[in-house]
Amino acid sequence: MDSFFFNAAEKCFQVLEHFKHKEQHVIRVDVSNGLVFFDITLKLNEEKITSLKNIDRMNFIVSVTRGKCQINDKLTSSKTRLKENNTYLFASSRQDFDIVIEPSKDTEIFILFIADFFIKRYLSHNDEEPINFLYQKIQADISLELIHEAPTDALSLYLIDKIIHAKNSDKMNSIISEHRAIEYLIHRFSLLDILNEDEHSIEQLIIASKAKNIILKSYKTPPSIKELARLCGTNDFKLKRYFKQVHKTTVYGYMQKLRLEKANLLLKEHLMSVQAVANEVGYKHQGHFSAIFFKTYGVYPKDLKNSF
Repeated sequence: MDSFFFNAAEKCFQVLEHFKHKEQHVIRVDVSNGLVFFDITLKLNEEKITSLKNIDRMNFIVSVTRGKCQINDKLTSSKTRLKENNTYLFASSRQDFDIVIEPSKDTEIFILFIADFFIKRYLSHNDEEPINFLYQKIQADISLELIHEAPTDALSLYLIDKIIHAKNSDKMNSIISEHRAIEYLIHRFSLLDILNEDEHSIEQLIIASKAKNIILKSYKTPPSIKELARLCGTNDFKLKRYFKQVHKTTVYGYMQKLRLEKANLLLKEHLMSVQAVANEVGYKHQGHFSAIFFKTYGVYPKDLKNSF
C-alpha cells in the first residue's frame, strides 16, 4: 500500500481533477503535507466506488450535503451508511475500505483527510483535549471507527465553502487553504464530548449527568442554579463544582454552548430571521446573541445566513 499523503519535501499544494463534466466534478486537493480534501459534486445513475488503501493513520471528516453514501470496511466487513445533511468523523489506523456513493440526481460531498503526523503538530499537555484524544485513538490498531455524528450546521457549510474556494486564490493558496481547514477542524473537534469516567466519583458523575440531561431539555428557559441543584438532589455549591470537574465547563457555559449549536443548525434552514433564531434559542436581544455568536465562532450569524 502507498501513502495517501505526500511526505516528500519537494511536494506542494496541488489540485487534481479526477473527473470533470460541466458542473459535475471530483476534485482532490493536497493542501499541505498530511492534509487532503475531496470536493465531490455528481449526478449519478449508478453507484460510484472509490477504494482507499493507505499506510498512514488518519482521521477524516465526511460532510454529506446532498445524496447518500456508504463506507464499507473491507477488513472487518462492516458498513456505515451516511445520511444527507449530516457530518461524520472517523478514525482509522489500517485503511482498506470503499467509499460508495449511491445513485442520486444531486450528490454533494466534502471529505477532509487528516494524517496523524499533521495532528501531532497540535498536541497539548492536556490529554482531555479533543486533538489528543483523536491522536491517541489512531495510534491503536483500529480499522475504521465512527467517532462522532451530527447534523451539518451553518458554520460547517460556511467553512467548507471557504476551504474549497481557497484553491482559486492567486497567491498563498496553500496557506489560505490550510488556515481554513484548521478552522473547520477546530469547529468539528470542539463538538466532541470527551468524558473520562475513571477520574470522577460515582456521586460526581451522577449529579453532573442529571444536570446535563435537565439542561439539554430546558436550555431555552433553564432553571436557576438553586432550582437545578434541587432537581439533582444536591446543593448549588456541589452542583457547580461537580459539573465543572466532569464536563470541563460551567453550567452556564454548557447552556450557552447548546444554545449556539442549536442556533447554528437553525441558521442553515433559511426559514427564520436572525432575530427569530435568537429568540428560539433563548436570547431576547439579537445584538447580544450576535456578539456571543461572533465571540465563539468568529463570524456573525447574519453572515452565515447570507452565505447560502
